[in-house]
Formats: sequence, C-alpha cells, structure tokens
Amino acid sequence: MVIVNWNRAELLRACLDSLCAGQGAGFETIVVDNGSGDGSCELVERLRPALPYPVRLIRNSANLGFCAANNQGIEAARGEFVALLNNDAEAAPGWLGALLTAFEDPAVGMAASKVLVYQDPRVIDKVGHLIYLDGQNRGRGTGQIDAGQFDRVEEVLWPDGCACMYRKAMLDRSGGFDEDLFAYADDAELGLRARIAGWNCLYIPTAVVRHHRGSTLGKQNPRRVTLIERNRVLLAAKLFPGTLLWRNVAYYVARLAAGLWAAMLNRGEISRFQSPGGKMAVLWAMARGDWEALLLLPRMLRKRRQMRSLRKLSPRQVKQLLLRHRISLKELSQGVAQRP
Repeated sequence: MVIVNWNRAELLRACLDSLCAGQGAGFETIVVDNGSGDGSCELVERLRPALPYPVRLIRNSANLGFCAANNQGIEAARGEFVALLNNDAEAAPGWLGALLTAFEDPAVGMAASKVLVYQDPRVIDKVGHLIYLDGQNRGRGTGQIDAGQFDRVEEVLWPDGCACMYRKAMLDRSGGFDEDLFAYADDAELGLRARIAGWNCLYIPTAVVRHHRGSTLGKQNPRRVTLIERNRVLLAAKLFPGTLLWRNVAYYVARLAAGLWAAMLNRGEISRFQSPGGKMAVLWAMARGDWEALLLLPRMLRKRRQMRSLRKLSPRQVKQLLLRHRISLKELSQGVAQRP
C-alpha cells in the first residue's frame, strides 16, 4: 500500500491508525513524504514500532507532486497488487480484503472503493468516476445519500486514486502516473489509459473509506482550479479519440456557460467563491490552466503517438466507453445528484 503525504501529520496519523483494524489481507505500507515541514516523517518514525504492519518511509526533500510520489511507492512495492490510500482518508475494517476480490478475473486491472464523506458518512464522495466530454471528470454518485443504490459489484470507468487498488502487472505494462500532471486528474489519465490498453475496472461496495475532501490544497485554492483545468485538457489531448477531441472546445464552452449560470443560481463549484472577486479569481485560474495546458500540448501529443503500442481498444470503442460513463452537463455544473 502506498500513502503519499505532504504536511498533513495529524491526518496521516489517523490514516495509519485506521489500517490497524483487520484488513482481511496481509500488507506493507509505504509512506512517501513530499518534503513535509510539519514533523510528518518524525511522526511515522515514532509510530512505526507500535503499528501491527510493516512500514517503509521514503523521504523526498521537496514536493514532487502526487504522481511522482505515487510512482516512487509503486516502484518500491513488492506485492502482486498495489493499493493507494490518501493521507486524508481512513479505511474501514476489511477494506483491502474486499478490494482483492475484484481481481479474480485476470482482465481486471483496477478496483474502486466506496468513498464516503468523512464529516458525514451518509453522503457519498465517489463510487468510481464519470467523465464529461471535454475531459473534466467527476465522482460517480457524488453528493448522494448512501441508501444502498451503489451496493452491487459493477464495472466503472476507473477508480478514484484516493482509495483504490491496481494490479502491479497492469502498471508495469501500461505505465504508472503521468508525472507531467503533478496532481489532480492523474487517476483519470492512468485509468483511461489502462482501459484503452484493454484492462477493466470493478467497483467493490464493501471496500469502504471515509475521505476529508479537498484537504490537500483546499477546495477554494486557485492553484487547485488551475491544475484541474490544465489536466483535463492534457488528458483529452493524450487519450481522447479524434471524433471527440475536435469538439473539445465546444464542450468546454458549454460547460463554462452552464457553470456560470449555475453560479448565478448559487449552485455548483463556482458558487463556493462567494464574492465577485472570488468568482473572477476562479475564472482567471481556469484561464491560467488552459494556458499551461497549451504549453504542454506538444509533449502530450508525442505521448499520444506513443500510445499506439499499448492500444487494445479502437477509437470507436473508446468513444463508446466514454459515452457509456458520461456525466450530464446539468449534474456536472450544478451538482445535481442522479440516480444510478
């Protein structure tokens, strides 16, 4: 199991403590610290002797990003399967054992958890992912009350990197996280790349974690908005079939217009920024993300060409996959919960 940490010592402590309950599988934990200055590494060293499972600590001198740090942990992992758990998430008993049941089918390369909101575990954070056709992705079921509507094992598009499991052979063949993304949408890029390479993903409802949402940079941090916007463009440029890619700007304009309308109704993501200045800041952050994406576009197009050797799905099959797991514009812009 890999846990990436950056300046969240108390959350990390709770995360490590949650794994002390029976997990239904043997495991080791690899904590990759991204240059924390809050005593996180010292905390791990103090806790390690008392924890009922082995812990390895990788110390980075600077923040290398979520992608690079996870790749370090994945490379160091020795098991047939690699689980990821955010430092701001806490696993329920049996979480790991439940995820392992997904891999009885050799075509399954990824397993998704039922992720609940920490502050109110009646509310779903995400149960797998959906995607809008400009590359923006959103958690499936986000905001819904957990009333058993997602209590069956089923295929999903990809798992959320907050709490998931990957087959190590899949990562070896398809590659790990794309470090150009740094953070945000990294799990989406890896998941879609793996799907294109022919791997499947199962959602396991009995694999439960509770998640402190947006604790890495904060939900209203403009840099978070910039990275999300930048990386949805990079994901589309690298992985989308041409029939969707050439329409990307039109889908983006539709999403932006819907988001602005939702903000006027005090709904959706932009409504979290209460003042006019805050709303302008988020629009500026999105524009900056588009500019940063433009600068990285040549590199992504080179990676797109390199994908040919991995491809098992045709462009038509990829389009069908995305359409099957598409999020509606209304749900994306206004946060309106849809039944499965």
